[in-house]
Amino acid sequence: MAFLRIQEMITGKIYHQPSWFWKDLKEISPHLRKAVLAAEDQRFPDHYGFDFVEIKQVVKDMLDSKRIRGASTISMQSARSLFLLNKRSLLRKSLEAYYTFLIELFWTKERILEVYLNTVDWGTGVLGAEAAARKYFNISSSDINELQAASLAAILPSPHRWSPSGSSPQVHWRIQKILNDMKYMPLI
Repeated sequence: MAFLRIQEMITGKIYHQPSWFWKDLKEISPHLRKAVLAAEDQRFPDHYGFDFVEIKQVVKDMLDSKRIRGASTISMQSARSLFLLNKRSLLRKSLEAYYTFLIELFWTKERILEVYLNTVDWGTGVLGAEAAARKYFNISSSDINELQAASLAAILPSPHRWSPSGSSPQVHWRIQKILNDMKYMPLI
């Protein structure tokens, strides 16, 4: 808490004490697990931390001057949220790759997904699946249904701007796509 107050004094930004509750993977709704895979990393079960198919597409898009987007896997995002600051830099990206390699080497896919779901930022002061389920739906993450799961997963690229209510056309489109893609996701 003192660290947050020091950051507030230095940056002038107000930080909120996050709501956070750890849940074992088996206690998190299977719908939410599948929705997050569908939205964030569809090749998660098959890659070793780096999705080279996605990285190749991002590079191609950059060369074609299309919108720049990330290619971070769930493993990479877990490494970042556990070990690194959010500030973008080449050094941070290099360390992220190193930690991703270690995570994939020593943890199971189940453990990686569990850590991700418990540490992912779902909006201001909302850290992890349980806090998100409580804030947005007033239920436990174990009780999330398919539509709620897709709604939560849909906002992950921009949880501080988007709401799981699906009120924006972009979020509504993402919810529909995730609901469709969830059918093809394995249960991890």
